Amino acid sequence: MLRVVVDPEVPANVADLMRRNGPLLSRYRAGWNPEPSGPHFPVPVLVSLGVLTFLTVLVTLLVGAPGVFLGTLGTVYLIVLACVYLARKPLPADSTERVLYRHSRFHQGRFLVLEDFDLPSRALLGRVQKAIDRIMGARVNALGMLDSVRNSVMLPAEEWEIARLLTKLSALRARHRHLARGGRTPEVAAAMAPLERALAASEAAVVARVEALERYARHVARADHALASRGQIEALLAYLPEYEQLVAETGASRFSAPEIGTLSEDAARLQQALRDSVRSAHEAFRYLEG
Repeated sequence: MLRVVVDPEVPANVADLMRRNGPLLSRYRAGWNPEPSGPHFPVPVLVSLGVLTFLTVLVTLLVGAPGVFLGTLGTVYLIVLACVYLARKPLPADSTERVLYRHSRFHQGRFLVLEDFDLPSRALLGRVQKAIDRIMGARVNALGMLDSVRNSVMLPAEEWEIARLLTKLSALRARHRHLARGGRTPEVAAAMAPLERALAASEAAVVARVEALERYARHVARADHALASRGQIEALLAYLPEYEQLVAETGASRFSAPEIGTLSEDAARLQQALRDSVRSAHEAFRYLEG
């Protein structure tokens, strides 16, 4: 599921609220307003009032008793008053719906929801967000081996810039399809050809940015793998004296596998692999910045 993309300049607490409430932002985009705007009677309420009025008239005709009529009419009146009160009662001022609505108005144009992207753009944005999640969730990032501060600043900015370009591409593709609807004459096709080439070149440039981000994520994943493997080998090294003692006490030294003695070499190789992976990730990061 794609999350809302927010301009990094939006305050962090507001941005988090927006990301958690994408469906609400989509409803606002469609025209829904949670702010109070006078009474509104849902259809079920109107139907219920109609049925009660009908029953009042029916009872009066069948019974013919003024008391029954007045009692029923009074009940209907109280129900109407209750419905008016409930219909006019607004959401609390601090409700999520109203707080988010005000933020969405104040930061209009600084967040993007699912409806801003066409299907190809949604697929690319999904790849961007998956790559970012892998980087930010990596252990090497949490340990500061990848400059986690720069990641926390640069990656949201890259997500926003790519998303912003994808919305432009989505809008231009929609306009292009609309202009081409109904067929093209040779003259129109010739006039649209340069525009199509420009659109294709722009799409390729955005895809290249997505792929650069994915390469960085792969380097980070390899560094995480090397870190995990190194930790496991080091844990085995801690128990190595016990194995050596057991072999000596049982007289099984002739059966001792030579591989036991290579654990230290394995740990050294994994340490080097970790350094190489982190260095490669840093290089991919610098490429991404450029």
